Amino acid sequence: MKHRLIPLFLAGALALGTSACGPAQTRPTPAASPAPEASAAPTPTPTSAPEGLEKAELLVGLLYPGDVSDQGYTRSLSAGADEMAQALGLEEGQIRERYNVGTEEDAAQAAQALADAGCRIVFSTSPFFGEEVIQAAQDNPEVQFCQLAGGIWEETGSTPENFHRYYPAVHEGRYLAGIAAGEKAKELGNPRLGYVAPEACAEVISGFTAFYLGAKSVYPEVVMDVVYTGAWEDAAQDSQAAKTLVNRGCGVLGQHTDSTGAATMAEQLGAFYVGFGSDQSGHAPGAALLSAGVNWGLYFTQAAQGLLDGSGVPEEWNLGWAEGALYLTTLNDALAAPGTQEALDEAQAALKAGTLHVFSGPIQWTDAQGEAFEIGEGAWYDECAEGCAPTFDHIIEGITVLQG
Repeated sequence: MKHRLIPLFLAGALALGTSACGPAQTRPTPAASPAPEASAAPTPTPTSAPEGLEKAELLVGLLYPGDVSDQGYTRSLSAGADEMAQALGLEEGQIRERYNVGTEEDAAQAAQALADAGCRIVFSTSPFFGEEVIQAAQDNPEVQFCQLAGGIWEETGSTPENFHRYYPAVHEGRYLAGIAAGEKAKELGNPRLGYVAPEACAEVISGFTAFYLGAKSVYPEVVMDVVYTGAWEDAAQDSQAAKTLVNRGCGVLGQHTDSTGAATMAEQLGAFYVGFGSDQSGHAPGAALLSAGVNWGLYFTQAAQGLLDGSGVPEEWNLGWAEGALYLTTLNDALAAPGTQEALDEAQAALKAGTLHVFSGPIQWTDAQGEAFEIGEGAWYDECAEGCAPTFDHIIEGITVLQG
C-alpha cells in the first residue's frame, strides 16, 4: 500500500485559506528559544552508505520543476550541478537532468526513470515531489534519494534509509538582502517596502519575514506590503504586482518569484529592487541593488562525495551563511545607500559567529483566531530546526498581505 507523505514545509500552513502549498491548518505556536552563546555550526551526520564507488560508476540525477530559461531557481540549481561535476571531475554523461517535472513529466515517472538509467543518487529540487520521491526510495533501495524540504510517512513517522532531507538556511540570505533594502528605504526617507510573492506557505512567509526583519534591523520604522501572484514564474503577474506595490508608495521591492518582471517594472517606475536566486542587475541596472542566492553546488558536491568515499549522505542537511551555503551578488554601489556594505559586513560576521539569529524577538503576531503571540526580547525562533524545512508561517506586525 502506498502511504501518503506529509511534507514538513506544509505542516504549519498559514490559516488564510487554501493555496498550492497546502490547505490551511492550525498548529501549535512556535516556541521561542533563549539566545545561546556563539558556537561552531554542527556537522551533518551521515547515514549508513555502501562502500565507496569508483568515480566512473557515479551517475547523478536531478529533478527540476522548471527549466533554465526561468532566470532564477532552476537556472541556479543547474549551475550547482555544473559546480558539482567540476568539483568531482565528472564527465558530461554522468549528470542526468530532467526539466519541467510536475508539469510536462510526472514526478514519479521521472524519479523512476533516473533510477532505471543507473543513477546512484537523485536530487529532487521541489518540495512538491516529496511523495513520489519517497516512494521511489522505497522501490529502489540501491539508489540514494535527496529531497528538498524533506518529508515523513504519516503512518510510521519514518523514512527509508536511502531517503535524505536537505534545505539551506535560506532565511539568513533573505535577512541580508533585507538589510540592503532597509538601508535604501532609509536613504529615501520612505519606510514602505513591497514584496512580490507567489503564494501563502511557510517557505514564502518565512522568506519575506526574514527580509522584513533584515530591513527593520537597520531602519526600525519600516513596514512592508506583500502581494501574492498565485504563480512561481509569470512575468506579467510579477510586473502587475510590482506596479501595485509602487503605486501604493513602496520605494524598494523584494521578490521570491522567478521571472524578471518585478525588477524591470521597478526600474520603469523609478523604484529600487532586491532579488533572490539570480543577479538581476543586467535586466534592471537602474533598480537592482543586489540579490541573495543559494550555493546549491555545495550540497550536491557533499552528498555525491559521500558516495564516492563511502562516508555516506547526510540524513539531514541545513547549512547556512557560516558554511558558505548562501551568497550575495555584488552590491550595486552606484545605487545602494551609503553604509550598506558596512551593515552587510557586520551582519555577515555575526551570522558566522552564531550571535545573530534571524527570527529574534521581540516579534509579535496575531493568529487566525485573533489571539496575540510574541517572541520576547532575548529569545529567538529556530527556523528549519525540524526536518530541514521552513516552518515560520505567521504574518507578523508590520507586514500587510494585499489582495493580488
